[in-house]
Amino acid sequence: MRFLDEYRDAGLAQKLAAEIHRVTTRPWTIMEVCGGQTHAIVKFGIDELLPRQIELVHGPGCPVCVTPLEAIDQALEIAAKPDVIFASFGDMLRVPGSTTDLLSVKAQGGDVRIVYSPLDAVRLAEQNPGMEVVFFAVGFETTAPATALAVFQAAQKKLGNFSMLVAHVLVPPAIGALMSSPGCRVQAFLAAGHVCTVMGFGEYFPLAEKYRVPMVVTGFEPLDILHGVLLAVRQLESGRAEVENQYSRAVRREGNQPAQALIKNVFQVVPRKWRGVGEIPLSGLALADGYAAFDTGKKFGLAVRQVDEPAECLAGLILQGLKKPHECPAFGAKCTPERPLGAPMVSGEGACAAYYRYRRHGAREMAGAK
Repeated sequence: MRFLDEYRDAGLAQKLAAEIHRVTTRPWTIMEVCGGQTHAIVKFGIDELLPRQIELVHGPGCPVCVTPLEAIDQALEIAAKPDVIFASFGDMLRVPGSTTDLLSVKAQGGDVRIVYSPLDAVRLAEQNPGMEVVFFAVGFETTAPATALAVFQAAQKKLGNFSMLVAHVLVPPAIGALMSSPGCRVQAFLAAGHVCTVMGFGEYFPLAEKYRVPMVVTGFEPLDILHGVLLAVRQLESGRAEVENQYSRAVRREGNQPAQALIKNVFQVVPRKWRGVGEIPLSGLALADGYAAFDTGKKFGLAVRQVDEPAECLAGLILQGLKKPHECPAFGAKCTPERPLGAPMVSGEGACAAYYRYRRHGAREMAGAK
């Protein structure tokens, strides 16, 4: 546990928090982009160590949460077909579509299987030549290389019974969209360290310069996050807007270039709708023309449809950092992990799930106080 515990040292955390208190002279709003960081903040009470002037808001850092209802409904349609094995990561099974979820489809007889890697889905296709195997490809740039490798291998193996429903999204365009929003009040970002491990952080320099916001590439442990906040506050207090790499033990500016080359070979950049946010230009990945045979939408002739979000669900406002989970009237009442209105309540990286698990009672008291 050495390499984990050393980033959870309580004494060092207190020292970092004290330094943040010392350098903070004005109110600042900082957004963590990654849902894993959100869970760490809420679980370890990191925000409670900070000065009152510092507000941490939660961004669209959960790829499951931002997968649009249209994509979920397409997944449900495919998974219900009798000749299909539908493979997905486990955190997608409880995400509600417009009428039901994948777990319910499985309960009704659909062959829905949890896999731990896209390559597991390729093996399923090899082992079941009489069935169509569909993999639900969801994630940020972090998981895109594994998805690309699965498609590449399927092409090499000439697997005609394998395809992918691709809903990959890209982080930098989403940051740009948030900063362009009229209601945005974010003044600095803690960028997702795992995304930058793959992609590097060269794309953040134009964003920092254009929007005059500090961008601090940050890890996921308590000391990482406190150090990231400290670096961001130092920049804000001195009037700087630069890109810094707190997560230098894992991230290099150039990122993982072989992984990037694989992504570029298999995918093309496209507009993508984000659940609760809307369409963001050049913010998604779709299979390149050379791999169109593995595109589930084209293979099954899936229609593109518009689906309205549940009116009671404030997921869009929460994903944009405009609301906190406890500010949603449905939180913990009409919306629970057993009966979720939106993906942030059931995803392992969802902000609502974090608040429900670690701060449900305190959050409801805060909501009542308002």
